[in-house]
Amino acid sequence: MSLEVSIRKKLKGFYLNVSFAQEGQVNLGILGASGCGKSMTLKCIAGIVTPDEGRIAVNGRVLYDSEKKINLPPGKRKVGYLFQNYALFPHMTVEQNIACGFGNNGGGKAIIEELLGRFQLEGLGGRYPGELSGGQQQRVALARMLAGNPEVILLDEPFSALDAHLKEAMQIQMIKSLETWKKDAILVTHSRDEAYRICRDLMVMESGREVAFGNTRELFRDPKTLAAARLTGCKNISRIRRLGDHQLEALDWGGVRLMSKDEVTEEIRFAGVRAHDFHPADGCAEMVNRIPVRLSELTEAPFEMVILFSCGAQAEHEIWWKVSKPDYRGIPEDLSVAPEDILLLRE
Repeated sequence: MSLEVSIRKKLKGFYLNVSFAQEGQVNLGILGASGCGKSMTLKCIAGIVTPDEGRIAVNGRVLYDSEKKINLPPGKRKVGYLFQNYALFPHMTVEQNIACGFGNNGGGKAIIEELLGRFQLEGLGGRYPGELSGGQQQRVALARMLAGNPEVILLDEPFSALDAHLKEAMQIQMIKSLETWKKDAILVTHSRDEAYRICRDLMVMESGREVAFGNTRELFRDPKTLAAARLTGCKNISRIRRLGDHQLEALDWGGVRLMSKDEVTEEIRFAGVRAHDFHPADGCAEMVNRIPVRLSELTEAPFEMVILFSCGAQAEHEIWWKVSKPDYRGIPEDLSVAPEDILLLRE
């Protein structure tokens, strides 16, 4: 499998400028805030929206090329698109909705029955979408999409309409389905948890452009840029002053001096620490990177404590600390962070 996307389009409020290519099995997530151009990228690939310029190709087959005046209609692209609201036809039964996925080629009763079984929809073929649960509607939409045997499937926030319990169950089922179908997929989401759980590779977008691209777990471990750190959920970010190859001053955390495992190069402007990577340092003289803190706010979540601290009279930002309830031992006077857990970030 090969996928090549290089597109540009002027939109209201920003300019979409996205370029990426993948070889082999495509399991890509596109993560970003609402309105950053994630869904627009999918719509351009599917042919629902036409870019101003660029090129899109799947397995060497050109779907769009502005220079060569190629722009295949959606029906000829062999691209499956799962809309956020599933876009089922309300006046059609489940069987009829799935049959639409075959297009002009048609699909026999046996094939439809096979898809009903594959997606655990046995006995529901005669029902209408309004008679189904959110999870059942999603499975019908997936079955309809797969009926067309697409080369690549595009998933546009497919879990956003589901409640928390059903959402996690459907995410697990989606992972299994992608492995079973051996289909190449691109998932658009604003959920860090979804991206981390489902996608092997990740593109982080902000204001119509890519700000990070790579292996999902590696990007979360080392986002490299300020924008990518924020979008992957880093709560604690401070401007820094470089003091040495492995030493910095955190200007927004009271000017505390910290040691990092990675080298603080000249282009590093910020340091980040994820909220779960702080540890209480009281009574542990050997712990490095100690930060004196004062309690600002404490809230309780079902399985963890969420604590905000101020640090130093000149501190401009609070520090977030998240700790599981079994590990919580009260409010410390000092926090510590390991050198390898300090994220060094470019602008």
